[in-house]
Amino acid sequence: MTPAQFACTVVTQYLPEESSSSEQVYAFAYTITVRNTGPVAAQLVARHWIITDSAGHEEQVRGLAVVGHQPVLKPGEQFEYTSWTRLATPRGQMKGTFFCISEDAHWFETPVPEFELLLPQALH
Repeated sequence: MTPAQFACTVVTQYLPEESSSSEQVYAFAYTITVRNTGPVAAQLVARHWIITDSAGHEEQVRGLAVVGHQPVLKPGEQFEYTSWTRLATPRGQMKGTFFCISEDAHWFETPVPEFELLLPQALH
């Protein structure tokens, strides 16, 4: 049998109302869509994020669930959630891993490819 697998997409957004350039706080929301692309139901159990700002400061976040949920996804189903993070610079990156288990009790990891966190004016 083909192993269980999930695929992820990410959309980011700068949050000006939660940010303060004078205090060097830049907030970003990220919306993640996780889709079960495998042949069996599986559950997203935990996550590990690596968050890096443009000064090279790295923070790692590990924990059970995503926004308080451990969704069980049947083949073809998806789960979407939005969370946020703060950086000390107007630009940074995140990447991570979701730890999952299939209904037949096989653990697998789903990588979340690196994505940019970027203050729109930082492009100019």
